[in-house]
Amino acid sequence: MSGEISEAVILMAGSGTRLRGSDQTFLKPLVEVGGRPLVSYTFDALTKAGVSQIIAIVGFESERLSAALKKLIPSGIQLKLIENRDWQKQNGISVLAARKHVTAPFLLTMCDHLFDPAIVDLLIKRANPGVLNLAVDRKLDSFFDLADAMKVQTRGDRVIEIGKTLSNYDAIDTGLFICPGEIFDYLERAKSRNGGSDCSLADGVRLMAADGKVCAIEIGDAWWQDVDTPEMLRHAENSLRQTR
Repeated sequence: MSGEISEAVILMAGSGTRLRGSDQTFLKPLVEVGGRPLVSYTFDALTKAGVSQIIAIVGFESERLSAALKKLIPSGIQLKLIENRDWQKQNGISVLAARKHVTAPFLLTMCDHLFDPAIVDLLIKRANPGVLNLAVDRKLDSFFDLADAMKVQTRGDRVIEIGKTLSNYDAIDTGLFICPGEIFDYLERAKSRNGGSDCSLADGVRLMAADGKVCAIEIGDAWWQDVDTPEMLRHAENSLRQTR
């Protein structure tokens, strides 16, 4: 893709119940991994890729989280905090909250995914203009907690289906995207199909894939890890120790 991607959206509106358990003071983006807040790894990776503005979609305990994020944002990076008051709904609603605050194309990721900064560079370099580009992992044999993963079926370089319950798949969604402005229209369409009030990001991606508008960008041997449960957190910490 010609040019640079200067804006990134990070979804962090949820309460992280699967990871926090009964701890009511817990804020998922701030959980420590390898001695650092989880979200700080994402901040660093995006900064290294040339991102100059980060739009954080907050919801659960938004005031407390926002105050912490302002202290963690790297120097020289503009942080814009957008509140999703419907944070209990699916993550597609959080993406839609960014619509008036971001210029396409933009990077999109989650606060609970760790990834090698090289993946961001690779995605930007290989992205196809005018479509949704999704970084995918084909190392299925080495994936931790495959049952919980967002699975992807591809044909050539195109994504043709996405979902956690797919029985026929050849890659895993890493949670890192370069999005065209059309993503918002597709999410609105998905929301309408779901009764007009809710939708997931995967719902929108699925509709775009049906129209041939989603490209799969393979990450090769690069490392990443979803951190959604205590078991995933322990695995991520072990993996970080091995890469240092």
